[in-house]
Amino acid sequence: MSEQASFALRGRNPDVLTCIANLSNDEVFTPPEFANRMLDTLTEAWAVDNGGANLWADKTVKFLDPCTKSGVFLREITSRLTRGLAGEFPNLEERVNHILTKQVFGIGITQLTSLLARRSVYCSKHANGEHSIATSFDSEGGNIWFERTEHVWVGEKCTHCGTSKKTLDRGEGFETHAYAFIHSDDIKTRVTELFGGNMQFDVIIGNPPYQLTTDGFGTQARPIYHQFVQQAKALDPRFLCMIIPARWFAGGMGLDEFRESMLSDDRLRSIYDYLTASDVFPGVGLKGGVCYFLWSNDNPGPCRVTSHFKDWPVSTATRPLLEEGADIFIRFNEGLSILKKVVAVETGSDKCLELPETKKFMNLVSSIGAFGLESTFRGKEKKSENDLKVHRNGGVGYVARSEIKKERAIFDKWKIFIGRAAPGTGNKDTYPHKIISTPFIGEPGSISSWTYMYIGPFNSKKQAESALSYLSCRLTRLLILLHKPSQDTTRKVYTFVPAQKWNKHWTDEDLYEKYGISETEIAFIEKVVRPMDLSTASGDD
Repeated sequence: MSEQASFALRGRNPDVLTCIANLSNDEVFTPPEFANRMLDTLTEAWAVDNGGANLWADKTVKFLDPCTKSGVFLREITSRLTRGLAGEFPNLEERVNHILTKQVFGIGITQLTSLLARRSVYCSKHANGEHSIATSFDSEGGNIWFERTEHVWVGEKCTHCGTSKKTLDRGEGFETHAYAFIHSDDIKTRVTELFGGNMQFDVIIGNPPYQLTTDGFGTQARPIYHQFVQQAKALDPRFLCMIIPARWFAGGMGLDEFRESMLSDDRLRSIYDYLTASDVFPGVGLKGGVCYFLWSNDNPGPCRVTSHFKDWPVSTATRPLLEEGADIFIRFNEGLSILKKVVAVETGSDKCLELPETKKFMNLVSSIGAFGLESTFRGKEKKSENDLKVHRNGGVGYVARSEIKKERAIFDKWKIFIGRAAPGTGNKDTYPHKIISTPFIGEPGSISSWTYMYIGPFNSKKQAESALSYLSCRLTRLLILLHKPSQDTTRKVYTFVPAQKWNKHWTDEDLYEKYGISETEIAFIEKVVRPMDLSTASGDD
């Protein structure tokens, strides 16, 4: 083996994988430092499950990255094995050949990334090339497989990933983004076809593509990362470790079944939650943050949840993933303790997080588009005193009462209007933030377009102002955040918010006293939730 090849395994300084640009917010390259953080987690778990054994000194362990892009996971695994197996294989060339031909496997997601991954792992885009550090491969691909895969169209949708034919059926000159790992009905058979028989992987690790654009309204996109997780589990590895968007905790298109399966799986042993994606992927805008998890097939038990955000103290707790009465994962450890205090006051017990029907604030919250007017509605000039004032995107318009058929009983009641999407800073999460858009009072004779939802109805302006003051409280908005996976503030995000008596002006001090919130918990709330200035609220903006 050449000295150059030997150097490539040891030193990589400067490391090109620290400075390559991401393909998009959907296909994100994992920084080497973070890949090694995940591998450290795997190392610790392997030692716990195997009597203190060193994972990297085991010549029989097989690793698979089923969605390799830069090849960083496979490269770092190879580097660790090269050090760990020095006693087993004193000859460096023999050692590296064993690792690359018997232990390290990958599936490229595109032709470009498969070449990049081979260059990272084999030091050559051809595994059998003259510059490759492996000398035993017959094929150019080696153990990093890629071939163009086609979608299976039934009508206008792919039966595997659900993307639209209109969007991705683009001909031979373009990538199909039909990722091989999730375009198979029998993944065990498919892996055997790719790599040969007796291919039982001990460890599956990676950073899958996150979503594919659909032909839905606006810029709607369909999550696909959960399909990689499900296919990986179907291969029955001993360990599975992936980094994925954290939005699955509480929402996401088509993720209900995935969320239920994950939160009820006692083999999910660790979740490392990063509130801001840019803390992991610098420069990447990914609303809702990211997480990586460790799944241990042979060692079920409770899950350790660790929350990270910038320079805040790291929070770790071992707790159930699915609390009784909740249908989502509550990502903040501190938030869970606060929620239990609120529920205990309202119900007399913190064992079940479901509020009684009569105490649910969400019962006051309308559905999206309650009055049947689209977000593009502009309205007309006011022609009659009987016309309805419509709060719409960018201002107000008017419409004849006779034209609105929905929610007619609400027309002449007091209500609160609130934007269906919370304001944001692009695609990035910053804390503290408002959680919801600034709500405002809707007088009798007013309705809204799709842009706003309404809360109510209330019999008087005083009641509406009381509820408005409650929404401005930081504690109220923290409870909303616990069920809010994205910018959308649908009715469901108010699940954990209790209703109050609408006979006073509510303040956080009132709520902290009512629910017994500690000074430490108050400090946490104020780190996460920004004060809200109701004087800026206006439906005319």
